[in-house]
Amino acid sequence: MVDSHAAATPQRRRRSDARRSIDAILDATRIVLGERPDASMDDIAARAGVTRQTVYAHFPSRDALVAALVEAASAEYTALLDAAGLDTDPPADALAQFLGAGWRFLDRYPLLLNATAARIPRPDPDPHDVVPPRLERLIQRGQHTGDFDPSLPAAWLAAAVLGLQHTAAAEVSTGRFTSHEAEALCLHSTLRLCGGDARR
Repeated sequence: MVDSHAAATPQRRRRSDARRSIDAILDATRIVLGERPDASMDDIAARAGVTRQTVYAHFPSRDALVAALVEAASAEYTALLDAAGLDTDPPADALAQFLGAGWRFLDRYPLLLNATAARIPRPDPDPHDVVPPRLERLIQRGQHTGDFDPSLPAAWLAAAVLGLQHTAAAEVSTGRFTSHEAEALCLHSTLRLCGGDARR
């Protein structure tokens, strides 16, 4: 009779090894494509420390690999926002944390600042659909507490804040500003836009 525990152990080990390979490949993809968006699967495999065949065993095409990276990035961004205290911290602090989460995310995924980002597949759920309502709720809360100017619709302010952050990110990608400079300017401008205290 086969010991089920003994049989399961190699299976668990194989699954664990596969998970480590996938994580290494995704991390290598994040770094390599962030540096060189046109990098090959061979380049990614070399960075991950695996063979090209191993990469293709997990991801049948470059498009599939990029799609998996985008899904992982989306989950990571959602986790950053969940930890940012958007619904609990003082509104101005929460807004600063919202912007900070975005900058930390872009620092980890510079590929998304590249001009080719428009051709990157969108994850499901797409942060472009999920993030605006969360930001709008935060701004509404700040308007109710008197931290933000209530004279403009929260939905308009949320759209303007996101547009400002995208513009700031584009300025970084062109080299006109450093990430640190753009982050500080974006926070100052956003607080002024919302009618908050920009002296932070």
